[in-house]
Amino acid sequence: MKVYVIGNPQAVLGFSLVGISGRAATSAAEVNEALDDVLAAKDVGVVLVTEDVARLIVSRMDNLKLHSTVPLIVEVPGPEGVRSDQPTLAEVVRRAIGIRI
Repeated sequence: MKVYVIGNPQAVLGFSLVGISGRAATSAAEVNEALDDVLAAKDVGVVLVTEDVARLIVSRMDNLKLHSTVPLIVEVPGPEGVRSDQPTLAEVVRRAIGIRI
C-alpha cells in the first residue's frame, strides 16, 4: 500500500523528494477533488493531509479522520510548523504507519 500526500505545493514537493507522491491543493474544491480521487484508489493505504489544506474542509476532514480506515487519513503540520499542543510530524508518521523518520 502506498502513502499519498495532499497539501500545499511546498509540502507535496518535499514529500516527493523522499518518494511519496501527492497532489497540491490550494482551494476547498481542489482538496475535495484530490480526496475523492485518492479514496477511489485501491493502492493507497495512508493519506497525509497538511493542516493548512485540511482547514479548507474542516467538517469533511473531521468525518474522514473518525471513520476512514482504508485509506487512513492523517493530518500533518503545515508550513507554519507544529503547534505547541500537537505532536511533531515524526510522531504523527510513527503513530500512523509505524515508521520512525
